[in-house]
Amino acid sequence: MIKTRLLIKVYGTRERAIHAAQIMVDNDLKELEAKAQISVADEGWLTLDISGEDEEFAANFLADKYGSPLKKVNKGDICKGYVSLIGDDRIVVDVGMPVTILQSSLGALGTGDARQIASRFGIIPHLPMEVEIEDPKRVTGHLAKKQLDILWNWKKSGYDHVTANSVTRSELKAAIKKTGHARDIFGIERLGLMEHLITCRAGTDGPGIVAAIGRHVKGELGVIKAS
Repeated sequence: MIKTRLLIKVYGTRERAIHAAQIMVDNDLKELEAKAQISVADEGWLTLDISGEDEEFAANFLADKYGSPLKKVNKGDICKGYVSLIGDDRIVVDVGMPVTILQSSLGALGTGDARQIASRFGIIPHLPMEVEIEDPKRVTGHLAKKQLDILWNWKKSGYDHVTANSVTRSELKAAIKKTGHARDIFGIERLGLMEHLITCRAGTDGPGIVAAIGRHVKGELGVIKAS
């Protein structure tokens, strides 16, 4: 048996997240002679006990696909993680350790304090983010170029978008259908285990979608207004 920890954060209602993770991992391993038993580490990271003839290959495959929480970073490292805090003067991304992005490092996203910038680009807690390390000792960084490109592509696409956390894809689709907005939605993209991006159709108002489905989902929602 091999134990491995993946860069997938479990939060909110753990039972829902663990159930979704089990389905996802079982699907990843369906062609292999390996089974994974899921648990959650104290820090919230998804932990797997993998057993079977292909256990070593399976562990390496999953770690390569999803990444692993980091314990050490170097200057210039590109790290994946999840937004853990949004304050007036900083955004913190958990990559296995908290990486602080100061307001002064958010200039590529325009003016305003960190909270205003986050609101404008639909950045909400637990949203997956990619950061580049500036100072390993202070553990500070800035959003990686790839991440900036993604955020600006959402903003400049011509369509409003809605970000969502702590919700499964099926729960999100059910909320959209229940409120009669299925025809207003172009698609739902999975960003993480329980994090998604809704793309609205042309002429559909993102804040209106949030107002409609907000009471039907347990997570938080963010809006990116097209510009």
